[in-house]
Amino acid sequence: MRPKPANTIITNIVRSSLPLILLCFSLQISAQQDAQYTQYMYNTVSVNPGYAGSRGHLSIAALYRAQWVGLEGAPKTQTFNFHTPVGYRGVGMGLSIVNDQIGPTSETYFDVDFSYTIQLAAEKRLSFGLKGSVHMLDIRFSELNQDWTNPGGPDPTLQQDIQNKLSPNIGAGIYYHTDKYYLGLSVPRFLQTSHFEESSLSTATEQMNFYLITGYVFQMNPLWKFKPTLLSKVVQGAPLQVDVSANFMYNDKFIMGAAYRWDAAVSAMAGFQLSPEFLIGMAYDREITELGTARFNDGSFEIILRYDFIKVKDNLKSPRFF
Repeated sequence: MRPKPANTIITNIVRSSLPLILLCFSLQISAQQDAQYTQYMYNTVSVNPGYAGSRGHLSIAALYRAQWVGLEGAPKTQTFNFHTPVGYRGVGMGLSIVNDQIGPTSETYFDVDFSYTIQLAAEKRLSFGLKGSVHMLDIRFSELNQDWTNPGGPDPTLQQDIQNKLSPNIGAGIYYHTDKYYLGLSVPRFLQTSHFEESSLSTATEQMNFYLITGYVFQMNPLWKFKPTLLSKVVQGAPLQVDVSANFMYNDKFIMGAAYRWDAAVSAMAGFQLSPEFLIGMAYDREITELGTARFNDGSFEIILRYDFIKVKDNLKSPRFF
């Protein structure tokens, strides 16, 4: 869930975060978004099930993101996933767990991914993916600073925590890729689930998130590769999100780059291919909105670890850039 407040509200966020959290959960929230990533190019299976198994071997990744560090109640995201081709030709499977926290709210997704890949040519493949998920929602209203001075005490609708509320969902995606290029379209969750009763003061409706991802790897010379990428996300009731990044890889070991999130943030990225199997990536975001200049906000940090269980190294020319 990533709200995009106006500039006049941003000032109030910085001055007092808990009243903002109370505001968010005492009014209707009609556009709930998926977790946000800067290093989406290393975490593709979280947004597109067609990516499952596309690396050609078992791949495991863990990501941690702390957003707007220094602001109390700011979002934190933890992601763990693995995916692999299975015994049948062209079939891939994967499992993802995503936990997204903001203030007193914790959302956890348990996703199972299935993909089937058609080989169009020697190095051209088209994958179709399906995602089945279970969403678990927890809201700890008891952690909010509630006003006990009002006649009758605090709002009675905020006296009972929401614990382990489950809802199922399904998603799908297509993913086209060659050795140097990829393009994907996906909707990770189709069902627009309402998590509360219509009569409740606090409501949250999960909307469909539409993703477009693409990237290309340019071999500049024997030592340098250049990879521009793009992610675009559309969700009803929220601003269009467009992330553009440019990464350079040196000697198949060191990665450095920058990114721009349209009208929101700029980012610096670095990665280290410690071995053909093990990648570590880091990113730092700085808001370009009024929130980014606040002394309470030290920016956003992200780290990802990925390990590929490569069986036949003789056929591996160099580490995969995507």
